[in-house]
Amino acid sequence: MKRVLWFFTGFAAALAVVMAAAAFYVLSPAQSPGREAIVLIRPGMALPAIARELESQGLIRNAQAFVLLAKLQHALPSAKAGEFQLSSGWTPQEILRVITTTSGLQHKVVVREGLPWWGAAKLFAAQGLADQDDFAKAMQNATLLQKYSIPGPSAEGFLFPETYQLPRAQADNAHTVVEAMLKEFERQAKKLWPQGPPPAEELLRVVTLASLVERETGDASERPRIAGVFANRLKLGMRLQCDPTTIYGLGPDFGGDLKRVHLEDAQNRYNTYAHAGLPPGPICSPGLEALKAALNPEAHEYIFFVARGDGTHEFSVTLDEHNRAVNRYQRRRDPDTYQSAPQPRVQVPQAASPAKGQPHPAQPKSPGPKPGKQQKPAPAKPAAQKPQTPAGQTAKGQAPKNGAAKAAKPQTKAESADPAKPQAKGS
Repeated sequence: MKRVLWFFTGFAAALAVVMAAAAFYVLSPAQSPGREAIVLIRPGMALPAIARELESQGLIRNAQAFVLLAKLQHALPSAKAGEFQLSSGWTPQEILRVITTTSGLQHKVVVREGLPWWGAAKLFAAQGLADQDDFAKAMQNATLLQKYSIPGPSAEGFLFPETYQLPRAQADNAHTVVEAMLKEFERQAKKLWPQGPPPAEELLRVVTLASLVERETGDASERPRIAGVFANRLKLGMRLQCDPTTIYGLGPDFGGDLKRVHLEDAQNRYNTYAHAGLPPGPICSPGLEALKAALNPEAHEYIFFVARGDGTHEFSVTLDEHNRAVNRYQRRRDPDTYQSAPQPRVQVPQAASPAKGQPHPAQPKSPGPKPGKQQKPAPAKPAAQKPQTPAGQTAKGQAPKNGAAKAAKPQTKAESADPAKPQAKGS
């Protein structure tokens, strides 16, 4: 009897040792030192499928043990969709924590002021965050527009320019991107209207005017003055004659060569040479400072401005003054030095960054300990009578040459990414 008892006791002890060794094996890092890998978890992907993917990439030793671990930690339904930068030098517990409690890699997209919706869509598409066609549909989604009280048929003008950090692998990435931009506009609008936004018609007017100011401004300090010019022209009943509005109406395929025929095209609803008042809606995403300028235009008598070629403008009260400025700055300009905006600072693109709480796989690793957080390697002048633009001249006083309304300028800021950016301003 004792021998049987000793046998079973020894067998149980040996089994316990074997089970402990097996548990230690499957719950220890798959490799030492570890190897980095990016795992894409798609929306709706079940944890057993995720575990098999992790095992196939050599990040864990055993998929079934990983699922059991998740059950024991009540984390079975908690895995998030997204991209996760993991390491085979991490324990399964650490990998489980990362995919269930963090948002994974975040992709940085810088949306500058003055981009039309298709310009922003290209930036997100380049990062694989949104398909351009889906982006176009999302910005016209009636439910989304109603949710954020957008006063128009699309979200143009309300896609706030900002730096966004977003993950991939959402069920509807374009919808997520557009909603993030609308939510940012809502947040920024509270700085302008602390008590809540104005009625829909007034909100649309302000954002539309701000979009014109944004597109016409090279030097940021001139925004209020340019807003004042547009305000004065509207009060006088003068057509705004703003090139960027006409260009916007030509759509994303416009090649940049604005001609007289474009300025005379009354079929273009955004052509402010042919139509009085503001265009039907915004023509780009204005930033906060442009919105402030539209709300509080500078008080003056100017109704004309022309680009000087250094990023600033010459403002005039009378048509004679403006024509002299055009002769001085446009017809005699040096194409080698001419620029429509101050020279921009060069921005170095940055790689995707992990969300808060996700470890940094690039750091030295050893089996067991958790790696640290990741930081992976972005005069007042006398009032003038309302002048009439003489026949044979463009909107702001300059005679066209060879059928083109304005000569091309060197691209500034990020114009190469936005073919709709006007080639010249105020001329």
